[in-house]
This record gives sequence, structure tokens and C-alpha cells, in this order.
Amino acid sequence: MLPLKDNIPTRITPVITIALIAINVFVYFFIQQGGIKGPSDESVVKYSAIPYEITHPGDNCGLVQNGEIACEGQPGIEGNAPSQPSTWLTILFAMFMHGGLLHLGGNMLFLWIFGNNIEDSMGPFRFTAFYLLGGLAATAAHVAVDPSSTSPTLGASGAIAAVLGGYALLYPRARVVTLIFIIIFVTVIELPALLVLGVWFLLQILSASSEPLQGGGVAYFAHIGGFVFGLLFIRMFANRVQDDYDRTSRIPVY
Repeated sequence: MLPLKDNIPTRITPVITIALIAINVFVYFFIQQGGIKGPSDESVVKYSAIPYEITHPGDNCGLVQNGEIACEGQPGIEGNAPSQPSTWLTILFAMFMHGGLLHLGGNMLFLWIFGNNIEDSMGPFRFTAFYLLGGLAATAAHVAVDPSSTSPTLGASGAIAAVLGGYALLYPRARVVTLIFIIIFVTVIELPALLVLGVWFLLQILSASSEPLQGGGVAYFAHIGGFVFGLLFIRMFANRVQDDYDRTSRIPVY
């Protein structure tokens, strides 16, 4: 299930949404040195948020000869990690990093489809704060579940999940043109946004409950944390919601 577009027009040019997409693309190709094969391991470890570093202030992590990640303060680990930005800055940097082109492309598609309407509902300054706080909430949820993990956490998914949560609450009657894959069958249909986002959130919960915490997989708990943040705080930020957003799609009454 891949959303392609929604049916809600925006009343403003979503400058922050566009800027966020541009920053994510720039970071992937120029800071992470990413390409078809993905970013360099060194940039991932250097700039990503690593739970161990967050819960052990002052102890940094780095790559060792076998390609694994070792952190200062761990049993049996000696020496110092390579110089890197402040741990608190990496929490911010990680929101604009990605693990590959598909990761980047998928996140930017979701951000464009749903982010422009959320920005429209609150304006650029509120949207910037909402987006960044959603990303912080997502990181906090991920760290809380596995505070000693040394796996780098990166991606805009947590902040975008906050956008999705807010969208589900503000625009439950919106509809989304969606690409559906069923084995070898592919079709495009228009579905209720609440169904699309509900299925997405359910998949995050199911995946989080079935996959082990350790390893370099998907940060499902970050997605869940971001989505819940969006549900809880969207009304605090959205001060100019389109209450008649579905008027053009309503069935006329004669």
C-alpha cells in the first residue's frame, strides 16, 4: 500500500515542507555521501543518534575493524572514539539522514502528501516546531525501549509519523489515491485516509511486537512514538484547520 496523493488542496505554498524535503535530499547526497548503495558507514555512525550515547553522556561510539560499533565505557572496550558532533546535536542531525534511496524516497513521498496539509493547518513556524518536536518524541520512544542499543538511529520517519498522526485526527474524512500491491496484482484506488494511516500504524505495532529490539532494523517504536505525539498534540498547534476540506467530495443532497 503506497499513497500517491490526497484530495485536500492547500491554501498556502508549503514552504517548510518543501524546505524539509530539500534538506533531507541534500544531507543524504552531500553530508552522508549517499548513492544507490547507500551512505557511508562512517557518516552514519558519526551523525546518527545512538541510544547508548544518549543514555551514557560523554561516552561516544565508533566503528571498529570488523565493521561493528563499539562505545566508550562498554566492558572490554579501550581507547577513545573518533571526534564527532555533540550527542545532542546528532539527535537533530539524525532526523534528516537516511539509510538508502528507497528510505529517502518513501519518507519524502509521505512528507509531501501529508505534510503540506499539516503545514497549512498551522502555518510555517508552528509546523516547524511540531515537526521537530515530533522527531524528538519519536527518538525518545525508541531510546526508552532499548536504552543501551548501539545501533544508529536515523531517518525522518519519526517526525513524519507525527505528521501522520496529526493528519489522521484533523482530516479523518480525507481520501488518498493509493497504489495497491497484492502478490502480482497492482492497482490504483482511492481510499479513506483514516484507513491508509490506520493500516500503517497497525503494521508498526505488529512489527514492533514481533521483531527483536537489537539489530539494525526499522525503528518501529520511534514510528509509534511519533504517531502518538501527533495524535496528542496536533490540536495544540493547528489553529487554522480546513473544516470544510471534504465539501467537494460530499454526495449532494437534493
